[in-house]
Amino acid sequence: MGYEGSWSGMRRWLEQEMLAEPLRGRVRYQCTRFVGMDNDHLYEIYVDGKMVKRFSLETVRDCLARQGLIRQQPPVGYRGYWNGFPEAFSRTPPEDRDEYTDREFAEALGLYRQQDIQTSLASPDPIVRMFTVLDRRAGRRTLEKWRGTINDQPEWLRYFYELRLNAEGMIS
Repeated sequence: MGYEGSWSGMRRWLEQEMLAEPLRGRVRYQCTRFVGMDNDHLYEIYVDGKMVKRFSLETVRDCLARQGLIRQQPPVGYRGYWNGFPEAFSRTPPEDRDEYTDREFAEALGLYRQQDIQTSLASPDPIVRMFTVLDRRAGRRTLEKWRGTINDQPEWLRYFYELRLNAEGMIS
């Protein structure tokens, strides 16, 4: 995994230590571990009690099906559900998707933790940028620059940019 230690400690670090002040108590990270399923996880981000983003193999599978890269027929059993997924997944880079796996989430979290804020701000990884836009270390001048780049971000990531800018009173 991309981070060390317990999830409860990581969640506390994300929500209490690193989260921008106006978002504290509003943003919550959730992790569900699926025992016996290759140690897969489901990471979710909630804002004001509403789930706004998921990270798991299933969300990526559904994304690839929406893109027509795998069949959307009703799955028959485990094999039918995952039929064609490994091939489509290996051919589709993260920048061509709007959904990401639990491992991609964990790796991005690990990168975010290891890098300074300036490196994370310029990261090509949209998940790292998501953590960064919610980070308390991103100041007003940085936020002002972000206002002009919102439309350059993936659609799912725009939500987090707008959330932070709204929380800071910079857009309404």
